[in-house]
Amino acid sequence: MGKLMLGVIDATTYKPEMSDLTLQRSIAAVPFAGRYRLIDFVLSNMVNSGIGSVAIFPKYQYRSLMDHLGSGKNWDLNRKRDGLFFFPSPDLPISHIGSFQHFQQHIDYFLRSTQKYALICNSYTVCNIDYEEVLRRHITNECDITRICHRGQSLDMFILETSLLLDLIANQQRNHYQSIVDVVNDQTNGLTVCDYEYDGYVAVIDSIESYFHHSLELLQPDVWKQLFLKGRPIYTKVKDEPPTKYTSHACVRNAMIANGCVIEGEIENSIISRAVKIGKGTVVQNSVIMQKSQIGENCHLSYVIVDKDARIGDGVKLIGTPKKPIVIRKGTIQGALMKS
Repeated sequence: MGKLMLGVIDATTYKPEMSDLTLQRSIAAVPFAGRYRLIDFVLSNMVNSGIGSVAIFPKYQYRSLMDHLGSGKNWDLNRKRDGLFFFPSPDLPISHIGSFQHFQQHIDYFLRSTQKYALICNSYTVCNIDYEEVLRRHITNECDITRICHRGQSLDMFILETSLLLDLIANQQRNHYQSIVDVVNDQTNGLTVCDYEYDGYVAVIDSIESYFHHSLELLQPDVWKQLFLKGRPIYTKVKDEPPTKYTSHACVRNAMIANGCVIEGEIENSIISRAVKIGKGTVVQNSVIMQKSQIGENCHLSYVIVDKDARIGDGVKLIGTPKKPIVIRKGTIQGALMKS
């Protein structure tokens, strides 16, 4: 069933509320859950649903995303036929709204596709969903467009026939539709829109607050089990790193810690990504520490997001709140330089 679908990931969205984490990357490339990027979830869902052709449409700051995805090998999408396609569009301004214009610039991809149906998804909704089941419902109910919802709210995921999508793209100026959302919201166009209610775990990452909340939510075993299913794995870029080293001074409680770290301090209710160093006497609570960040000795971090490659000197105290966590931006230095 999945072979009948074309996967389209609309990575053109810009969320000002995420700017502290997206100055040097797109939302799709924002790290999540210690070792993943946000795009890993929708991309893995597509692959697990049997989709063998996936097109990604980013708009800006997409170098990090390209580096992460590579040839698509880690998702089994480095194929001679179909596979992973990357269609950036540097000509579109950041203020541009909608994706149909972007699709138009790469219309040959859609014209050459043999799949009868197209699945259009955003890149920042975290879940583990079977799109084959959605397609079966779409076909059975004879829908023109199926909108996937969670608790009555649209997840900005849609299934429609590829021929209908091509028609909408070709007539976007006449119909004044800038995206599939505009089409669905127009109740006068005569199209049959069906809603598919997904009842599994969902995290929509569209602000710093939602990112922080849903990150720490993963420390709850029941939430983790709903997202990371045995039969439907979440794939990501593979990195060969040694196990994490815990010194005699380390103390860890209710934390998720990736490979390659050196932990000398105390960690509680936090997510620590790959190759992070945390110094002696440092306390990290209710925080998210991203890849290759270094935190010095005798620091105290609570409700903090430390982005990738950031450095925090000795003796620094950073105390945020659940609704307003402190964000240390990527590659920046906070406090005095660390001792070598």
